[in-house]
Amino acid sequence: MRWQGRRQSDNVEDRRGMPARRLAVGGGLGTVVVLLVVMLLGGDPQALLQQMQPPVGGPAADQAAGPQQVDPAEQPLRDFVAVVLADTEDVWNDLFAKQVGDKYREPKLVLYTGQVESACGSGSAAMGPFYCPGDDKVYLDLSFCEEMKTKFRAPGDFAVAYVLAHEVGHHVQKLAGYSQLVDKQRGRVSKAEQNRLSVRLELQADYLAGVWAHHAERTKKILESGDADEALGAASAVGDDRLQKQGRGYVVPDSFTHGTSAQRTRWFRRGLETGDLAIAKELFELPEEEL
Repeated sequence: MRWQGRRQSDNVEDRRGMPARRLAVGGGLGTVVVLLVVMLLGGDPQALLQQMQPPVGGPAADQAAGPQQVDPAEQPLRDFVAVVLADTEDVWNDLFAKQVGDKYREPKLVLYTGQVESACGSGSAAMGPFYCPGDDKVYLDLSFCEEMKTKFRAPGDFAVAYVLAHEVGHHVQKLAGYSQLVDKQRGRVSKAEQNRLSVRLELQADYLAGVWAHHAERTKKILESGDADEALGAASAVGDDRLQKQGRGYVVPDSFTHGTSAQRTRWFRRGLETGDLAIAKELFELPEEEL
């Protein structure tokens, strides 16, 4: 991806190396909510439980540890995600002004190490990147970018750009009201139906990531040879069927919350090829077999 020498976003909140307040296991509803979020995102709740254990000596020992040193080798990656965030700001500010008829409210990107506090509860690197609608922030531990190469076998800078654009897509969904429509169905429909709605929301975020890439390429010529394949590889790597097959050895379609590898790549590709914001609403109108 062509990114060097371009504007970096001012909406980056760098908390790397800063200790986060830790929740003790059994800490009430907040703990349960965080664990549910981890499972929905395909993360390992057991790994998060281990990280949520209080440090030896209690909270005072955690505070006394103070901030850790930030690895200077991360600086190029930090600069890269700041440029990608700036690109999303430029694209969505323009599309909201011209097509939505409203002002785009830019989200912040929080960089952290290991654990982080958000308005949605405690987050962990075990969860992967996530968007919190409670504070309009995207949370990213930069170590995930290395996991993209090793754990998910999805290398390349544009794979990282796709992941960040997908999370920003969730912010766009909140501003457009799609997230609220799905949230209103919680408790009113079956668990399987709620999962199906979640899949549509995630596929829409993939599509919006593609829309971003389409317009960023049109206005800034950001794509290099192989970039599209890197993003498609990342989308395929985080499909529910692929993750469940790797983790369990079998798949349970009714438990899918993000969509299959084929669905995720299909909708990102469609956004990349068309750049048509109006198509996004189709995801909540199409029959299941056409997703």
